[in-house]
Amino acid sequence: MYALAIHGGAGALPRVPFTAAREHAYRHGLMQALSAGQRLLERGGCALDAVEAAVTVLEDDPLFNAGRGAVLTADGSVELDAAIMDGCDLRAGAVAQLRHLRNPVQLARRILEDAAHVFLVGDGAERFAVEAGFALVDNGDLITPDRREQWQALEDQLTRTGAASGTQALALDQPPLGTVGAVARDHGGRLAAATSTGGTAGKRSGRIGDSPVIGAGTYADNRSCAVSTTGHGEWFLRTVQAFDIVARMRYGGYRLDAAVSEAIMRRLPDLGAAGGLIAVDHHGEIAIGHNTPIMFRASVREGEAASTAIY
Repeated sequence: MYALAIHGGAGALPRVPFTAAREHAYRHGLMQALSAGQRLLERGGCALDAVEAAVTVLEDDPLFNAGRGAVLTADGSVELDAAIMDGCDLRAGAVAQLRHLRNPVQLARRILEDAAHVFLVGDGAERFAVEAGFALVDNGDLITPDRREQWQALEDQLTRTGAASGTQALALDQPPLGTVGAVARDHGGRLAAATSTGGTAGKRSGRIGDSPVIGAGTYADNRSCAVSTTGHGEWFLRTVQAFDIVARMRYGGYRLDAAVSEAIMRRLPDLGAAGGLIAVDHHGEIAIGHNTPIMFRASVREGEAASTAIY
């Protein structure tokens, strides 16, 4: 049995409710990404290929906070992070502070396959990208008009409050609300996870959240489950949230749904943290949890209809 789940971020309700057309666009984007991964799984492809394909589609969709259309830093630029992990042998690749690459998840995959390291950042990561044949782009090519407008609104907000640039996140609660990610189980029982993000709107340049950190925002282990998170990155770093789900199953004997519920509905709220995660276990069971009003998400299992949800 194959199984696939994806997310496009979690957060508060937007100040201006979604129009029917806007909601349709988000659901369509989620289904496009889900279909990209599902087609590979249906043909017997591996979980690692499926999560990379799904996340690539979300990175290319300017509605979501990853790749082109990601949020801007305090200095008005884009910095991208991503990670991918293979549950078969715990191979992983991660990148952060990319400023000139459209699809960070693809570079993370190349690091998993070809590099002697797990995690590359900034200029070093982009030099590796060039050596590996990736084309670099101008940072401005990653910025959409909507994101530039959102950044200007943040600057105006900070000016009114007298706060220093980069000291607080955007308070407008406008989607895209966060990270994108995917988890999968293939016909061979292999698990994989991938996560990609532009981080927090108005973040200080150089800030890295949980998404590219193996064990915090991304983790996969065939003996238990694959996890991708979205939300308050600082708290997910502190709680090593993705591995926490794995550990609850491996060492605590939890079922997947109970492990996810315990983390999302009890542990994170007790810390004042908000967000969500998607997970799939070695049996193909999918669990999706969030303690926020919105989480963009979609999932499918072999023999079942695909579904999308926002609220």
